[in-house]
Amino acid sequence: LLARAFSGTPALVLLDEPTAGLDLGGREDLVGRLGALGADPTGPPTVLVTHHVEEIPAATTHLLLLREGQVLAAGPLSEALTAEALSSTFGLEVHLERRGGRWSAWA
Repeated sequence: LLARAFSGTPALVLLDEPTAGLDLGGREDLVGRLGALGADPTGPPTVLVTHHVEEIPAATTHLLLLREGQVLAAGPLSEALTAEALSSTFGLEVHLERRGGRWSAWA
């Protein structure tokens, strides 16, 4: 389905949990491809919905965190993605780390 979506020239790409059901290799391949798409200045804007910060492609620029329909954080990824914001979003103490352009979170 993703190949079909990108076969044309989409004006906007909306992805809701695109890595669900993929094994580690498939997930990493897809995240890498989405990162390359996001880094391409001629590529379409992309909106990605995920519950896992590990799935955020390196080229992602902005973030919106929601809990029960309320905005808890929004803005540039480097400013809005914090352990405090994630803790509020998930309702538990979350630790956050960035390595090599990718994020990891754990409780």
